[in-house]
Amino acid sequence: MSGKIWFITGASRGFGRIWAEAALQRGDKVAATARTLAGVADLAERHGDSVLPLALDVTDPGQARVAVAQAHAHFGGLDIVLNNAGYALVGAIEEASEAEIRAEFETNVFGALRVIQAALPLLREQGSGHILGVSSVAGIVASAIVGFYHASKWAFEALHESLAQEVGSFGIKVTLLEPGAYATGFASQTSLKIAAGIDAYAELRTQVFAAGASIEFGDPQATAEAVLKIVDAENPPLRIFLGTEGMPLARAAYASRLGIWEAWEAISNAAQGKARPVPTIAAPR
Repeated sequence: MSGKIWFITGASRGFGRIWAEAALQRGDKVAATARTLAGVADLAERHGDSVLPLALDVTDPGQARVAVAQAHAHFGGLDIVLNNAGYALVGAIEEASEAEIRAEFETNVFGALRVIQAALPLLREQGSGHILGVSSVAGIVASAIVGFYHASKWAFEALHESLAQEVGSFGIKVTLLEPGAYATGFASQTSLKIAAGIDAYAELRTQVFAAGASIEFGDPQATAEAVLKIVDAENPPLRIFLGTEGMPLARAAYASRLGIWEAWEAISNAAQGKARPVPTIAAPR
């Protein structure tokens, strides 16, 4: 089932580069984007006409529209739109500035949204397509000191869950990829932004960093086969973990949530009050 046409953001390194290479090696074509052309130029040098290198800063709305349209026109269609660009803001909720938080969401949420909105009219006209979003185990559970990264991924998850319900009738598929910790360089200074610290959180920050140092990182190259199977599947999943970290965390998190909800269920139910007729609201046109 090769011969697919991909549009990939953040293809200069990490998962984006690995999956672009895997697609090209099996005969697919790739519009490989990065913030600078230099980041993806070598792909075109090695794979020739199968690659369209494009400069794309996903925080630039106009650039996103142009890049998607250019890729669609160049290859005559798009089969897979893969939003991979993103980074993590490290800092306690009290520590990060509003500007830092907005910048995180500009890339991780609005950047992906811009690409999706640019691609959807083209995919609807085709009557086909597969939108893949690189979320994270961080989109399922949240921990201290990286709360804004979690918040961006939780928003990313909700966006794609709604999207899947909206575009299925157009023949468009949606999948959230939820990797755990991988040795991609995501934890490097080029992919992390660290907010100025407050002394009150110094001990907690030290504990979080120490716990992170003990994590066993997966081999990012091992993810390529899984991603290719997902894009080739007739009925791909809305969500899929990459690696072994996600499922145990999800089981524990949802068991805890259900336990708390059930423990407080009587109070929740009492808050319903007496039933009242619901006013009729006309659907917007």
